Amino acid sequence: MKKTLAISLLALAALGSCKKDFLEEKRDLTGMNEEVYKDPLMAKAYTGYIYGLFQPADNAAAMTVYQTNNNGAFSDLYTKTTDEMAGQTDLNREWPLIAINQTHALQYFGQPMSSSIANNVWTRMRQINLFLDEIDKHGLAAEVTAPLKGEMYFWRAYQYFELLKLYGGVPLILTAQNPSPPDGDNSNQVQRSSSAATVAQIEADLDLAASLLPGRRPDVDWGRLTSGAALALKGRVLLTWASPLFNRNDERARWQKAYDANLAAKTRLEANGFGLYTNGGTANAQAWENMWTHAVNNPEGVFIVGFNSIQTENVKRNNGHEQAARSKQILGAGSISPTKQVVDAFPMKDGKLPGDPTSAYTYDAKKFYKNRDPRFYKTFAYNGSLWPYSGAANFRQWTYYWSTTATAATPNKSTEVAGANGTGIYLRKATNPNASNAPGTFAFSGTDYMDLRFAEVILNLAESAIGADKLGEGLTNIGLVRQRAGIENLDGAYGLNAAAGNRDRLFEAVINERKVEFAYENKRFWDLRRWLLFNNDFGTCTRLNQKPIQGTRRTGYWVYVKNTNGTKYVGNDDPLMRRTNGTIPIVEREPGTFPPGVSNMEQYVDYLYDNHFEILERDNVDPTNPVNWKFTWYNQYYFFGLHQAILGASPYLQQTKLWPDLNGAQGTFDPLQ
Repeated sequence: MKKTLAISLLALAALGSCKKDFLEEKRDLTGMNEEVYKDPLMAKAYTGYIYGLFQPADNAAAMTVYQTNNNGAFSDLYTKTTDEMAGQTDLNREWPLIAINQTHALQYFGQPMSSSIANNVWTRMRQINLFLDEIDKHGLAAEVTAPLKGEMYFWRAYQYFELLKLYGGVPLILTAQNPSPPDGDNSNQVQRSSSAATVAQIEADLDLAASLLPGRRPDVDWGRLTSGAALALKGRVLLTWASPLFNRNDERARWQKAYDANLAAKTRLEANGFGLYTNGGTANAQAWENMWTHAVNNPEGVFIVGFNSIQTENVKRNNGHEQAARSKQILGAGSISPTKQVVDAFPMKDGKLPGDPTSAYTYDAKKFYKNRDPRFYKTFAYNGSLWPYSGAANFRQWTYYWSTTATAATPNKSTEVAGANGTGIYLRKATNPNASNAPGTFAFSGTDYMDLRFAEVILNLAESAIGADKLGEGLTNIGLVRQRAGIENLDGAYGLNAAAGNRDRLFEAVINERKVEFAYENKRFWDLRRWLLFNNDFGTCTRLNQKPIQGTRRTGYWVYVKNTNGTKYVGNDDPLMRRTNGTIPIVEREPGTFPPGVSNMEQYVDYLYDNHFEILERDNVDPTNPVNWKFTWYNQYYFFGLHQAILGASPYLQQTKLWPDLNGAQGTFDPLQ
């Protein structure tokens, strides 16, 4: 799938016979290259270059790492600082004290401008501002420059929003600064603006972007920004501004403004052919799965990060998600390990939570996969589930364990002889059932990452409607997302009738829905943060019936094998595989004939769970040294402080409240203003 970035780079290559390398030219940060602003193709290529600055490196596992950490590097820091994935990070471990010389003081705020082309916040900002400063000065027609300027206004807003989420207000730099000002020139020493002023600037840029960008792109430019994408990002920004992180007094005016923005985004997008992805109008789980591999003209993809499957240097931009998600058994990396906590969050197929006495389905913890939300089966690959790939339509992922000694406290041998993942369950979401597992080919995935998809626009609208006391409209919009997923509508509200008319129960419903619909899409950290849900210090966990992550451990599954008489199987051989001598220790996991009463493999998997599998909660996926390790959150992380390196280079900047400055005094910048 040839995407925007690849197109831009190819365009640059075509210019190579008469121009120096484009990126080398941009190393001259003290001036401008007027040819860029005179030639339509080069101007468009420049904007493609900016797209690339915000994109993870080739072969990054985009689904779980598409969040910028320090200095623009992409990592899974934020995913692991939630209930989605286990592991110790700088933001979930215990510290002796909060200090600006420690790595929990994120350095994403940026480094001083230099003559280097290093990809960081203020380099990106300068490249954007330089384009906006110069593009109208060199004679290009307005119909050429308008959409290019729209893209740059979008990216400037996007960059400022990334900063706002972490720090609150930041310096507003709206023209290209001189990276080497003369002595005595302090014009670059721009102080932090208030959070309100930062939000206002983001709004202004996105309004400009929406006025300049087209509503839809032709196939050759699919993946480039649209006016609907700009409005949708504005809706996301204003929803964040209305959320408890910034809106401690629950001001209804902020919720109303967020509602207006998200309604405008939905209206614009629908007018241009965007909407919830369906299979020819049929809403079901298969449609939900297919949307990930639908490339050009995907109605769900409001704002995408494009990848391709090209293997040629300079133009390849592969998505490493397929390789990371697939098990080692079929030559994947098996490096993404979903937690039991997220598995448990998925409702039953009537939309009720597992264990809800009003559900039409009884939850069985042993057969945890039965009668679940249809998205469950397209999000996870559990022991015995189908997980097809090219040439293996009937491949089943087996993840069971057994013991080689009777005294083993936990199972110590696995059917996954190539190596198992950490939690006993895999992430199936956004993997391609037609992907080839020929050696190395999972790594060359062209599956796009949808940073903002239409389902988020709907849920952003639902949440802001609830905030603005339009409770019925909020419930209806959550129902649209559930309907597309294939959830049964037995109570007239897709399982949410008990929440109708109650503002906090509807907020709870939308937060839970986002946890399911956007699982492992880099949304969870930001939702927990904007609702102050890492702990209950602000009362929002109680208010929304959420379990705080503070003080918990993320866990997984042991699926271990037992004999026909119910005792634990002990042995060296795989108990469910035929030996070379033709014997089978217990039963065969994929037999040629089924036992009486069983007529297909799905029923046979149930039979194995009933008779030969036992489920244990696996508590070794978070650190076990120290043995009492628990998820530790500090309220200073709701608004990060400026690292010592930043303040040392720019001592004029105000430090964030609750964080020390270089002299050890408490910061004075209030991010709530």
